[in-house]
Amino acid sequence: MTRIHTSYPPKGTAIGIAFSGGLDTRTALLWLKNQGLDVYSYTANLAQPDEKDISQIPQLAIEHGAKEARLLDCRFQLVQEGILAIQCGAFHIQSGGRKYFNTTPLGRAVTTVSIIRAMQEDSVAIFGDGSTHKGNDIQRFYRYGVLLNPSLEIYKPWLDEKFVKELGGRSEMSAYLESYAKPYTMSAGKSYSTDANLLGATHEAKHLEYLDKNTYLIDPIMGVPYWQEDLKIKTEQVKLEFKAGRPVAINDHSFDNELDLFLMANEIGGRHGLGMSDQIENRVIEAKSRGIYEAPGMSLLHICYERLLSTVHNESMLDLYYTEGRRLAHFLYEGRWYDPEALVLKDALSHWIAGPISGYVVLDLRRGDDYTIIETHALVSSYSPDELSMEKKTTAFSPGDRIGALSMQDLGLAANRKLLKHYLESNSKEDRHSRSHRGFTRDDDSAIQKALSEEYTD
Repeated sequence: MTRIHTSYPPKGTAIGIAFSGGLDTRTALLWLKNQGLDVYSYTANLAQPDEKDISQIPQLAIEHGAKEARLLDCRFQLVQEGILAIQCGAFHIQSGGRKYFNTTPLGRAVTTVSIIRAMQEDSVAIFGDGSTHKGNDIQRFYRYGVLLNPSLEIYKPWLDEKFVKELGGRSEMSAYLESYAKPYTMSAGKSYSTDANLLGATHEAKHLEYLDKNTYLIDPIMGVPYWQEDLKIKTEQVKLEFKAGRPVAINDHSFDNELDLFLMANEIGGRHGLGMSDQIENRVIEAKSRGIYEAPGMSLLHICYERLLSTVHNESMLDLYYTEGRRLAHFLYEGRWYDPEALVLKDALSHWIAGPISGYVVLDLRRGDDYTIIETHALVSSYSPDELSMEKKTTAFSPGDRIGALSMQDLGLAANRKLLKHYLESNSKEDRHSRSHRGFTRDDDSAIQKALSEEYTD
């Protein structure tokens, strides 16, 4: 039997659903209950900035037909995963120097694992959620769920033709709830949808699907609309301290736990609109999508972490951080954050890259991503102002040492010139047009050939 149900299971079957309290999951829960299923509701507490009182959501699920409803505290684990992503540089989507911090993929990883564990405690073996077949989340929920519970079965209302035909649009869902005296008030005039957790907010769909629409449409939920010229934002100085790769203090204030530190980072960054970005990305199905993101705390931590990183590590280590971090980011985006290949990278990067990062960075924050680095202090630093000082003082090496180092380059240069001459002699027999894509023009060939023939002899 297939793991994925294309129609709802038999009456009396227990099914777990990830319940956010929005229109989609309210409708799905009530509809499943009306088909005779025993619906167990699971809501993840991710300190969602767009939720006024998340503690009320389980009661809402009961009112819409849930047999049982649980609120799962995922906040501390989510912060742990967010800090780990910063340590590893697990961010691959960027444009114009601004990054998307993979806040939704991190949220889905933590949410799914928490829900599946709770379902196992409740002896519920079928899992459903509100993701659609066009997005990334359907794959993330599936992979994490089956990885944790190999016996898990899947039923998603939005993969059921009967449900989609009956309740496939927002107006149909709203009318369905109304018919059962459970009205849902849709926000009037909002031209995009939002999904958020304490790491960041994602705004997408509706008007934002069109590239002639922009950030000015957004009403930020984690910060301020810094682009509004009449909005006064005072410059603020902030000091962020790290120990062994983890943030430990803000403005010399230590926190009881990393959740409280992160919430403070969100508050400080949010006052300036730090960490907003507009990205076009490839979904896991290779189609392009567009999102506008907020992540004030992640951005603040990331800026300071990478400043210390460049102070502590040499170029080879930094190259590993950037290349393997991007590789890990793809795993995260695809729902593979807990797969063995991701665990290998997380272990290596968090230990060897993040481990030596201790020190502090002081920033002046202004508007948006406009900031100045005021001071950098690393406990263990590869940077020394005396090593390359332009002033007259004793340095690590002399002009004579540099002459010797330059002379050692001749071996490699001679080998490269010999190889280049071989390429050019071999290519002279080819059609020039067929080689144009390599970046060599007719004049380039002639100049290089002439130089090689005059200056290099076998």
